[in-house]
Amino acid sequence: MSDTHNYEVNLQWNSDRKGTLSSPVLPNQIEVATPPDFPKGMAGIWSPEHLFVAAVNACLMTTFLAIAENSKMEFISFECNAVGIVDKVDGKYTVTEITLKPKLVIPSSPHEDRAKRIIEMSEKACLISNSIKTKINLEPIITIK
Repeated sequence: MSDTHNYEVNLQWNSDRKGTLSSPVLPNQIEVATPPDFPKGMAGIWSPEHLFVAAVNACLMTTFLAIAENSKMEFISFECNAVGIVDKVDGKYTVTEITLKPKLVIPSSPHEDRAKRIIEMSEKACLISNSIKTKINLEPIITIK
C-alpha cells in the first residue's frame, strides 16, 4: 500500500449559492450550498460546514472500525453525534471546536475500559482530526447489553 493517496472531488456551480459535488470514483452526487445562517444561505442542503463536521465524524468511525477489528474487540453497535461550533476569531469565521459523542454498545462489562481506550485511540489516529486546527472534544458513551 502506498503512503500517498489522492481523492478527487469536482464541484459544479448550479445557481444562486448552490452547487453539486461529485467524484469520478463515486456514483452519488451531493448538493451543497451556503448554510441559512449566512446571507442568501439555503436551508435543507448540505453546507461546507456540515461536510467538515461529517468528515471528522466519519473518520472517527472508520478509524474506530479498523482499530476495533485489529484489537479483536467485539461490539454490537456504534453511532456518533457530532456538533461543530463556528465562531468569529480575529475577524474571520472558523470552526473552533467539534464535539464527538460516540455511543458504543458492547456485549460484556469487563471490556468497558478497553472499549473507551479504543475510542480514544481512534480519535488520536484519525487523519482528518490530525489535519485540522479545530479543537476536538470526545465524549464517549459506552453501554453494556
